[in-house]
Amino acid sequence: MLSERRLQVLRAIVQDYVGTEEPVGSKALTERHGLGVSPATVRNDMAALEDEGYIAQPHTSAGRIPTDKGYRLFVDKLAGVKPMTAPERRAIQNFLDGAVDLDDVVARTVRLLAQLTRQVAVVQYPSLTRSTVRHVELLSLAPARVMLVLITDTGRVEQRLVDCPAPFGEASLADLRARLNSRVAGRRFTDVPRLVEDLPEAFEAEDRGTVSMVLSTLLETLVEENEERLMIGGTANLTRFGHDFPLVIRPVLEALEEQVVLLKLLGEAKDPGMTVRIGHENAHEGLNSTSVVSVGYGSGGEALAKLGVVGPTRMDYPGTMGAVRAVARYVGQILAES
Repeated sequence: MLSERRLQVLRAIVQDYVGTEEPVGSKALTERHGLGVSPATVRNDMAALEDEGYIAQPHTSAGRIPTDKGYRLFVDKLAGVKPMTAPERRAIQNFLDGAVDLDDVVARTVRLLAQLTRQVAVVQYPSLTRSTVRHVELLSLAPARVMLVLITDTGRVEQRLVDCPAPFGEASLADLRARLNSRVAGRRFTDVPRLVEDLPEAFEAEDRGTVSMVLSTLLETLVEENEERLMIGGTANLTRFGHDFPLVIRPVLEALEEQVVLLKLLGEAKDPGMTVRIGHENAHEGLNSTSVVSVGYGSGGEALAKLGVVGPTRMDYPGTMGAVRAVARYVGQILAES
């Protein structure tokens, strides 16, 4: 266990390195921070921190920089989440309140996170496996063609065309719409298959083929849309941190193009808490020089998906964690009210 003073020295090193981008020396630490001890004592503390693997000397200068292990301890023990100011909170709310649908909410959230943190923002669409059906609309486009519109509790809208095996009248369509919504509206997507399996039997023999086709299309939509979707933004922000990537930035960019990699980075939506993965804690080798800050968002106290940011390990962790948490809270409120 590190002494309280050495923890203070580590905190000061992290704060200075994040702020100045320069390796930190003992003289600078004693001048900038009220540590209450001599530079010689700080040098001894820094030597101990280096021996323990919390800081390292990047080259032969007197300065030290935090390691992944040092950042980890900083995040776990030393960094509070920096709260957003009242003007910042108002700006977030005003920006997100203007969204017109779910795609707009996600797009605005990505843009906002990238601007607030100056990192790469990643937002996962709400998972349909945890969503409920708000309404199913059926529209007649031709005597034997129907449009199925599925609307979820998160405001997600999916449309499918159904080519019917026989003409289907407006009265039958209205009857199917009413019966379908009475069974599935307000119910979990995962419950829908068993709720509609006997529905064709409620119709005349000549209409059952069309009813089955509509239900088949609905169920296929649920299966297709269970595939997770992501939106990413602010990738250009990485170019500001060229010196933070020890080799080249290309492996980071290539990893960010892989949706499966990003989903693994964000973690399981069912774990809604704040997650910070630092450097080599990221399983994908291309992201070993980055940190990922993510948190769940949703409505009614349940996380429907995750959002977060990817940036260099030399990151303002308290500020980034505060921004990610605040944005997630507002997105959850918007979904709850939609």
